[in-house]
Amino acid sequence: MNNVEKGILQGLEEAVAYTKGQMTLKTTRVTVADIKIFNAEDIRQLRLRLKIGQRTFADILGVSPKTVEAWESGKNIPSGPSSRLIELLNTDPAMLQKAGLYEYITA
Repeated sequence: MNNVEKGILQGLEEAVAYTKGQMTLKTTRVTVADIKIFNAEDIRQLRLRLKIGQRTFADILGVSPKTVEAWESGKNIPSGPSSRLIELLNTDPAMLQKAGLYEYITA
């Protein structure tokens, strides 16, 4: 019997033991923070802290420059994935450089 088969058999045996009340399962609780809502000024201030224009900010977030413009004018607000990334950037503005996704070069 190979390792995969042994693992499957062990899992089945544990499932049977659990249903018979012969063992308890370990559980892990994970709490995820609510998605923060960023207003127009929050987004503008973050972009200015990053020292980038709307087009570069849009490229980083994977959205159009018009989307960033709409956020900063208060016409729209970022959706879930964009809000999460904005929150990460707000927490650690250097994360893009640390990840090698963005390089700030002064001429």
